[in-house]
Amino acid sequence: MTAPLPGRHTPLRPTWLCRVDAHPWPCGEAKLALLDKYAGARAGLLALLATLKEEAQDHLARLDSSRPIDVTDRFLTWAHPPST
Repeated sequence: MTAPLPGRHTPLRPTWLCRVDAHPWPCGEAKLALLDKYAGARAGLLALLATLKEEAQDHLARLDSSRPIDVTDRFLTWAHPPST
């Protein structure tokens, strides 16, 4: 089981759409809430998102006749620290 997610913008499983705005989760508001909650703990945020990514891929594949789904960009790319 994963830690509770911050804010109201949480995923509606198994579709992985935001419960509030129906955008693909994590939506913009969810990303902001996650970055705020995990400020200074980027490794923890990435670990959480990797776990959720695997769950989402499994759910979404089941909804689409077991077709492989890759949501890496959606879940992980945005959370990496900006390069300087």
